[in-house]
Amino acid sequence: MRTTNKFVIVIITVILIAGVLAGCSGGGNETKENTKTSIKVMHYDERSFYQQYGMLFSALYPNIEIQVVSTQSVTYEEGKDMQKAMKDFIAQEKPDVLMLSATEYATMASEGKLYNLESFIKKDKYDLEGFAPGIIDYIKQQSDGILYGLSPDFYSQAIYYNKDLFTKYGVTFPEDRMSWEKVLQLAARFPTTGSKDERVYGLKAGYQSNLYQLGMMIGSSQGLTYVNPTAKTLMINSDSWKAAFETANMALKSGSLYSEDPNQMNGGASSYEDYLLRDPFIGGRTAMVIDGTYLMTQLKEAKNILKDKGKGIQNWDVVTVPVNPQSPDESTSMSVNQIFAIDANSANAEAAWKFVSYINGDDFARVTSKLQNGSFSTRTQHIDKGDGIHMEAFYSLKPAQNNMYKDYDKLPQQFYMQFDGLTQQEFQNVTDGKATISEALDNLQAKGQKMLTEESEKEAKAKASSGEASPSPSAESSASSDGASVSESSAEQ
Repeated sequence: MRTTNKFVIVIITVILIAGVLAGCSGGGNETKENTKTSIKVMHYDERSFYQQYGMLFSALYPNIEIQVVSTQSVTYEEGKDMQKAMKDFIAQEKPDVLMLSATEYATMASEGKLYNLESFIKKDKYDLEGFAPGIIDYIKQQSDGILYGLSPDFYSQAIYYNKDLFTKYGVTFPEDRMSWEKVLQLAARFPTTGSKDERVYGLKAGYQSNLYQLGMMIGSSQGLTYVNPTAKTLMINSDSWKAAFETANMALKSGSLYSEDPNQMNGGASSYEDYLLRDPFIGGRTAMVIDGTYLMTQLKEAKNILKDKGKGIQNWDVVTVPVNPQSPDESTSMSVNQIFAIDANSANAEAAWKFVSYINGDDFARVTSKLQNGSFSTRTQHIDKGDGIHMEAFYSLKPAQNNMYKDYDKLPQQFYMQFDGLTQQEFQNVTDGKATISEALDNLQAKGQKMLTEESEKEAKAKASSGEASPSPSAESSASSDGASVSESSAEQ
């Protein structure tokens, strides 16, 4: 009932806003005079599309009819090539407006399947200056410097910190662009005495801060990857990965990190107040936490509901997530997940541009800034900066390529799951004192490479038996030699 009421409120709000804007926009809600046209827009599903974009756009541009092409029919199946399935879906449905991931966008741009937006931008004098720093550059980097798409929102994290706890224990406030080492040093300055349920922790870095997860988080932020998908080569036992896991291990041994009890994550709260207070940051038991917009929403709710009960809700602020000192202005914690582009062969490119330009424009960002759910508008001037919070921490860094998952679709689908289980096991041995970091990484390198080779051979045989084309031996050889050089350079990062 609560969700339905919320949806109705959103609909009413959007319609009212659309009415006001339509009255202010004069006759500018038509593509050409009174010409009627229609476009196909690719999206997850029709309901969410109209809730987020469609109702407002349709109210302002009634002469452009929208047909939503839902991607829900492209479902995951074991052994299914999802990238090919999505390409087949687009080829069959022929949407004018494509909603793409960064990977899909890069692939389609390289294949010449997207419409160059530069002519539209120049003709309309479309403002690109209001976007978050690095967003436009990031999108262009995925498409050889040419802008084929725009993104209306982005996801990001920051370090929330409790000012009162820092003051109480005489610890210097955190700053933007700190390294992981600096963040963990600050966390270690808080006391580690007291019972588990009542003591203060320096940092909560994730829901379960075990050695594997924390080490991977640190390595990912530094641009590391543990596998070369093209060459099918593992490279987890590099000096860089060893340093990342040594840093994580030292932090965990210090006792300064908070880890969620998996047995209490989904229950144990008798009321919403108890649920809020159980959060270690809201309850004033964690000095710092790395999180996204969800925690901010909870902090605002807690301030109204808990009043003076929540020790972490009165005096807090945010700084940027830990960065790689070699590239301090970038972060893998800031991501663009949805890029809207126009099909290169669209017969309705003008109308499609009306849609793409509007949902990425200043007016749309302004009127929907309060309706964002888990993300931020790329038009950052409309991000709520109430209560004097340093909101720039969420968008002052530029999105960086997360090498951890780059070209992951080239790997056997079973490999990631199997390797994840193997890494959990090996690092649990380190935690239990049965192995060193170096031994665990060497084991992962040997066992993981064997696992990857076997799964690759299985996949190749399956494709051969089904009649799918396989790369020629010369191509495989070239890929392996290229991949080996990438592996060696990555290992020395």
